[in-house]
Amino acid sequence: MFKQISEIREYIKGVLEIHLGGKINIVNETLYRNEKLDRLVRNAVFNEKSDLKDISRWIIRQSGCALGIIPASIQGLYERMGKGEYTGFTVPAINIRGLTYDVARAIIKAAKKNDVGAFIFEIAKSEIGYTEQRPSEYAAVVHAAAIREWYKGPLFIQGDHFQVNAKKYAKDPDKEYNTVRDLIKEALEADFYNIDIDTSTLVDLSKPDIVEQQRLNFELAAKLTSYIRENQPNGIMVSVGGEIGEVGGKNSTEEELRVYMDNYLKAIKDKKGISKISIQTGTTHGGVPLPDGSVAKVKLDFNTLERLSKVAREEYGLSGAVQHGASTLPGDAFDKFPQTGTAEVHLATEFQNMIYENGQFPKDLREEIYDYLKKNCADERKEGQTDKQFIYKTRKKAFGPFKEKIWNLPGNIRENISATLEDKFVFLFEKLNVGNTKKIIDETIKPVEIMRSPPLPID
Repeated sequence: MFKQISEIREYIKGVLEIHLGGKINIVNETLYRNEKLDRLVRNAVFNEKSDLKDISRWIIRQSGCALGIIPASIQGLYERMGKGEYTGFTVPAINIRGLTYDVARAIIKAAKKNDVGAFIFEIAKSEIGYTEQRPSEYAAVVHAAAIREWYKGPLFIQGDHFQVNAKKYAKDPDKEYNTVRDLIKEALEADFYNIDIDTSTLVDLSKPDIVEQQRLNFELAAKLTSYIRENQPNGIMVSVGGEIGEVGGKNSTEEELRVYMDNYLKAIKDKKGISKISIQTGTTHGGVPLPDGSVAKVKLDFNTLERLSKVAREEYGLSGAVQHGASTLPGDAFDKFPQTGTAEVHLATEFQNMIYENGQFPKDLREEIYDYLKKNCADERKEGQTDKQFIYKTRKKAFGPFKEKIWNLPGNIRENISATLEDKFVFLFEKLNVGNTKKIIDETIKPVEIMRSPPLPID
């Protein structure tokens, strides 16, 4: 770890040049990508001194921009999809909970193999907490992965499920709203130019009228959209997502979609609205574990996906519907998303599972993690759960406390995990038909570089 700013200056000497105002020039690109970058990444994540951590993150993000890796909004593509100009593929949005640098590199390697440009890195509000990855860290690490793998082009980073907690909102509405608002501000400052607002938690199905059921949902979504529009950087139209049905609840309907959209659009008035709509079609985040630890098969309602995607596009100009909680679906389900016009699919838990269940993952570390969960997450255990069910549902909570130990796995183990994940990403990209979308992204997305000043003097 770097101990002081002078060490960083000396470390990047002859590789990067930092000019007045924060502009970075790349002096030795190969040396930077292949040898110097990794140490900066470690400091961006683990340095105990917050100022050195922040400057490491800043260097990574600004040097990425100098190399043509520009954080961007996917709005331009989604607007064209809403007009029916681009069809036949579904954009994958991938949540990375652990081993973020290695997993992000695996994603980019898979993308480069088939010229994939339409893919999103994302992290949910809840994941930011239990994985201990603030937006600035996540953005820097993803950016570093793109640099390391010689990627060039728009980089889509998304805040997933920026969610209003229903219980907390009922207790103190202003406090809970401000929590989400403040997270949005933090994310925007970290180059998250795609944000999914989730106020579907406030839908009240006990009310007889659908407008009243959805009222808090569309009113707060409009309020938070307005906040995003007022705080997004000049020249960037952030892609915003809305949600009409909480994942794990009842399946969404056309009437709910129309009620939400009609009233949401009235509430935001002349401001730019959402570009996509998340719906419920029968999935549950992470899947439903059975007593033996396997995951129950899900009967996903593709008819609802197809019907609501069509309504979203043809009546409201949206890119289509978004499917959450899909990573644990059987492999033969994924090619149905492009066939039904699904705009975006969110993927997370299966990649977490592939890390823990990799044959080379150290048994002693896995047992240490599981013992920790039994002790520290005991209050989350539901009556009648087997140990395997409990561990399956809670092991995501270990990625924060055990982050450094997992990052410090021997290189051969991390390489094996990464190679397995890369194969999985190649498979998913093929099924979602996003191969050769790099050209489409180049046609529809014109990223704007935002020059950010260093958090402390370094030049």
